[in-house]
Amino acid sequence: MIRITPALLLTSLLLGTSAQAATPSYGEQLEGFAYPYPQQRFELQSQGQTLSMAYMDVPAQGQANGHSVVLLHGKNFCSATWEQTIAVLSEAGYRVIAPDQVGFCASSKPRAYQFSFSQLALNTQALLDRLGVKQAIVAGHSMGGMLAARFAINHPQTVEQLVLVNPIGLEDWQAEGVPYASLDQLNQNELKTSFESIKNYQLKFYYNGQWKPEYDRWVDMQVGLYHGKGREIVAWNQAQTANMLFNQPVIHEFGRIQAPTLLLIGGKDRTAPGAARAPKEIAARLGNYPELGRKAAAALPNSTLVEFPELGHSPQVEAPERFHQALLKGLISL
Repeated sequence: MIRITPALLLTSLLLGTSAQAATPSYGEQLEGFAYPYPQQRFELQSQGQTLSMAYMDVPAQGQANGHSVVLLHGKNFCSATWEQTIAVLSEAGYRVIAPDQVGFCASSKPRAYQFSFSQLALNTQALLDRLGVKQAIVAGHSMGGMLAARFAINHPQTVEQLVLVNPIGLEDWQAEGVPYASLDQLNQNELKTSFESIKNYQLKFYYNGQWKPEYDRWVDMQVGLYHGKGREIVAWNQAQTANMLFNQPVIHEFGRIQAPTLLLIGGKDRTAPGAARAPKEIAARLGNYPELGRKAAAALPNSTLVEFPELGHSPQVEAPERFHQALLKGLISL
């Protein structure tokens, strides 16, 4: 029989408290998470309701070059994830605008909203109009790459240059044979989200099995939303946007993008939403980013492809110095 002494009981309680404290809990609009630059708000009328988009608008810290860069986050990311990129671009003389899309991060979480890339692009255009930005370099990572591509198609007059960083949607998963998942199924999966599930997914698909302690912050950012008081609406919006990814491919329209496009592709990336529910033979061929990046470059009328063979889904996080050197070099021609 194990005797429970006061010291053992205290240790147990402390360990339990530490474990609980280790799981962050943020508000429905990511209240409690520190953004790297002052956060501002843009209120808009959309689909019969008043919504709010959070964004950072960072002026040039170096000698201003007259160009603006709009940074679009991915599905499992927020504008804050662009922290290092914002600093580098600002120091290089760019004005940097980084919004959180409706349904994500620090922005409104509407229960009834028809999510589409065209709607999110329209919201982003409305923000730029409010800020007086006539033209910008539009850069998107992951899901933000799909959004950036749609933005370039729908609002070509605004796009000075397009930058796609490991965009998802370089293949049509539905056409490849990935089975459909209902909103209810997707919602149930989202509600199961934990620190471990996020980290394991990113470890496998984003970082090729190599984890660094600095990645924990971005996992905390995401899991804190799922563990906060707004977890139900957070999961529901994430399910809605997962459905959007599956049903609204952009790759078939790449030939319509006229803006000069810089593709920055980490070759170890194997991100393929829906692959987990696909038959093994289909899942095995999805998310081949070296092949997908080259096909995308061939489909884009005016593209430059930069490959990082040993990097994964988030080269700007995994190898920031190398990534930003390539990014700035790709923007010099402007």
